[in-house]
Amino acid sequence: MKRTSKENYYLDIAQTVSERSTCLRKHFGAIIVKNDIIISTGYNGAPRGRKNCTDINFCMRDHLNIPRGERYELCRSVHAEANAIIAASREQMLGATLYMSCVDPKTGELVPHTCSCMMCKRQVINAGIEKVVVRESPDDFTVYDVSEWIDNDDSLSGKFGY
Repeated sequence: MKRTSKENYYLDIAQTVSERSTCLRKHFGAIIVKNDIIISTGYNGAPRGRKNCTDINFCMRDHLNIPRGERYELCRSVHAEANAIIAASREQMLGATLYMSCVDPKTGELVPHTCSCMMCKRQVINAGIEKVVVRESPDDFTVYDVSEWIDNDDSLSGKFGY
C-alpha cells in the first residue's frame, strides 16, 4: 500500500472543504496548516447572512462575461483563502502553509493552474503565511513561496487573472 504524501493529504482535505462552496463558477477550498496542525479552513461563498449565488442562481461576473481573475469587486463571494485567514489568529499563521484546491462545479473535475488572486495574495502576505500549495491533479501540486510574491509584485505588472 502506497502512503499518501503530506501535501496530498492536506490537499485532499482542502478539496473536501471546497464541497461547501456556494459559488456558481468555481469551488475553492483552503486550509492553513502549521506544525502538522490544521489551523483553519475556508471556502468561497457569500458573507454570513447574505444569500449565496447558489441560492439566487445568479453570478454577476458570469452575467457580464468577466474573465476569471478579473473584477472581483463584482463577486458576491469571500474567497477561500480570505475565509481561512479570517478564522485564524496571525500568531498561528506565521510561517504556516496554505493548501488550496479548485473544482469546477459543472464537471466535478479539478481545475489546474489556479492560484490566489491579487487581493488574496496581499492577505496571505500580511497573514505571515510562508507557502501556498495548490492542487493541479489528484497527485500533482505546485508550491508557491510567498516571499516571491513580495519580491515580484504582480500588482505592478498590469496583467490580470491568475
